[in-house]
Amino acid sequence: MENVIEVQNLQRRYGEFTAVDGISLHVARGEAYGLLGTNGAGKTSTLEILEGLAPPTAGEVRVLGMDPVADRVRVRPHTGIMLQSGGLPRALSVEETLTMWAGTCTAPLPIDDVMADVQLTHKRDVKVGALSGGEQRRLDLACALLGSPDVIFLDEPTTGLDPESRRRVWELLRELKSRGVTIVLTTHYLEEAEFLCDRIAIMHGGRIEVEGTTTELARTVPSSIEFVLPSAQVPELPTLPGSLVHRSETAEGMQVAVHTSRLQDDAFAILAWAREHNLELTQFAAQPASLERVFHDIAEAQNTHTTRKDEAA
Repeated sequence: MENVIEVQNLQRRYGEFTAVDGISLHVARGEAYGLLGTNGAGKTSTLEILEGLAPPTAGEVRVLGMDPVADRVRVRPHTGIMLQSGGLPRALSVEETLTMWAGTCTAPLPIDDVMADVQLTHKRDVKVGALSGGEQRRLDLACALLGSPDVIFLDEPTTGLDPESRRRVWELLRELKSRGVTIVLTTHYLEEAEFLCDRIAIMHGGRIEVEGTTTELARTVPSSIEFVLPSAQVPELPTLPGSLVHRSETAEGMQVAVHTSRLQDDAFAILAWAREHNLELTQFAAQPASLERVFHDIAEAQNTHTTRKDEAA
């Protein structure tokens, strides 16, 4: 498939601080690509460079085959941008805001259609300053969609939205993707990334730690089985080939955690063993590998590394 976005060895530094540290990625036409990471991971800095709002310190970026900074006049009509904070004039109404924004677009969509898409038709005469936080985010999205872009950049698009509105935005973005629109987004909502994104990159410390589909990312971490054994002496656990077993004493008994790539086989073996020995496994839980586990493992590993560096200093 044709790549709409290509990034090679991208760097972005602010003085001595490196926000983006040599990342490479590509996004195909009609693909939804998600950038995840903790605060300060470099997601927004990366997005700003792709949007043409900031030049890279080093590396090469191409959007629709062009440099988003040097060729901004040619790139901008084909892109839609939704920043973390829109900063729209508070004294204008929703309709006035979109009318003003349409004047900046080469071929704007009908304002009524866009208002309907983001569920703001009933707020058309309400001033921006009187909108709720979620309504303002939907207006920001409307501005990003107004120019009928080929590529949309969304920075935390559903922050502040209620669950129903968030789901409606997801469905709208999926519909746009089905029409061939390319989407790059940052989000703190893992469910949002799983629902929308064909591929996901998880960033930390300015680098991409892992990248792939949700299924591919989940394969990078083991599944888990957890339970508590009674404090009394119990028979040795069954053999679980290739699995890692952790035990720790708690007030409730022996806490056991099994990290495994054979979730079904190991769960069956443990339950059969417990039944054979007439043991009750309290707080039993078997959980498949997930995007959430991948995300938290990366964050915890980095936090541990940072703590050790601080202690060494």
